[in-house]
Amino acid sequence: MLQVAENRNLTHWQERVDMAATFRWTARLDMHEAVANHFSLAVNDDGTQFLMNPNQRHFSRIKASDLLFLDANDPTTMEGPDAPDPTAWGLHGSLHRLCPHARCVMHVHSIHATVLACLADSNLPPIDQNTAMFYGRYVIDEDFGGLAFEEEGARCATLLSDPKVKTMIMGNHGVLVIGDTVADTFNRLYYFERAAETYIRALQTGRPLRVLSHEIAEKTAQELEDYPSQADQHLSELKAILDGENSDYAS
Repeated sequence: MLQVAENRNLTHWQERVDMAATFRWTARLDMHEAVANHFSLAVNDDGTQFLMNPNQRHFSRIKASDLLFLDANDPTTMEGPDAPDPTAWGLHGSLHRLCPHARCVMHVHSIHATVLACLADSNLPPIDQNTAMFYGRYVIDEDFGGLAFEEEGARCATLLSDPKVKTMIMGNHGVLVIGDTVADTFNRLYYFERAAETYIRALQTGRPLRVLSHEIAEKTAQELEDYPSQADQHLSELKAILDGENSDYAS
């Protein structure tokens, strides 16, 4: 893994490396949108101090040393020369201030998740393993109020008060996922996009859907939650691929 020696003195170095890898891989999967999306990670006990990508930086170029260290309770954050994107501050700052269980927050406008968010009915029925993974574990935001400045961000945060709910289908907007770690959250983001794609493509056939029963859908969701080490191994493999390509993400 490539690392620049002086950068190792930055706080929360391993967390920075993990975050940088997910930015790079999200861009590779074309799940980002220009320079408009954001990931954040809480690094203190109450979740109010967090790392986040810098303003207007493309995911494919983000390095571990680029990540901003922010405090959700600091009212002067937007006054500095390295201030974050105001909508990122509004959404992620609100979540880290109001939802301490949201340790990691990832928000994108990925294609299939956004298509789902644009439907009058944005529910995701359990029609395969990936869609069942989210059964009873998402909330739909039905009240999009424009760009996620602080008031809109605080409103969104109220929808994630239930720790079991870790995915928000943001109506007319995109998707936001939360998790305990970078690996846990990125794995959920990846599988939500895959699940949304499966559902959208199934709808496109115009044929009836084979929807799982409540019992089997819940059983499958719980089994996937309990599946050992998948998220950690997923991220580990992505970092191994990037390392093998001599990527500078970990610098």
